[in-house]
Amino acid sequence: MSTPSACNEAKPGDIAKAVLMPGDPLRAQYVAEHYLENPVLFNSVRNMLGYTGTYKGKRISVMGHGMGVPSIGLYTYELYNLFDVDSIIRIGSAGGVADDVHVRDVVIAMGASTNSRFVDQYRFPGQLAATASWPLLRDAVAAAEKLGVRADVGQVFTADQFYNDNSDAGAMYRKFGILALEMETAGLYWTAQRANKQALSILTISDHIFTGESLSAEDRQNSFHEMMEIALETAWKSLD
Repeated sequence: MSTPSACNEAKPGDIAKAVLMPGDPLRAQYVAEHYLENPVLFNSVRNMLGYTGTYKGKRISVMGHGMGVPSIGLYTYELYNLFDVDSIIRIGSAGGVADDVHVRDVVIAMGASTNSRFVDQYRFPGQLAATASWPLLRDAVAAAEKLGVRADVGQVFTADQFYNDNSDAGAMYRKFGILALEMETAGLYWTAQRANKQALSILTISDHIFTGESLSAEDRQNSFHEMMEIALETAWKSLD
């Protein structure tokens, strides 16, 4: 049977109902090899690696989503609508904004403000809030508490640009209580809302735009263990 996607070579049934999605496909490989039992590669198109294995006896998949709202919008749309996925949890890096958020801290995104125009396609008669799914948000907070991980829960900002020519933007984000800055969460949440599916974004702070703290590229790829474990426990719970 042929695949329904030009970007994902998985066959129907290859992908679990719950999927973890890092931006970096090598992080997807890391999660598969270190946390899943008997992981099987289901996608390597464009090197956007995807694997399905088991975690505590339940099938879970992990797949990269690339950088930016258009990229995560493409891959998650197909997972929800072509491959019958029910829940997607983004596991990504973010730049700290709030004063009490530090490098390696975990942020669980309750909602995402954004400058993306991705939502325009829906012709929604108003401003559609990009919000997490409550069951996943609730279970992620519970998982963090059980694991003894301090997790900040609140609003992030999804930016359409990495290099911002507006030098005042960061101060404005902080003024409005934004915890962290990243590039994908709003796109994930809107895509899930449109498909009537579940979504959550769990982030690790890799750098801070005010203090200058930062992690290396290798650390970003391999060391976000607390975020990965919270996401795995949340995905596992979603399969009840």
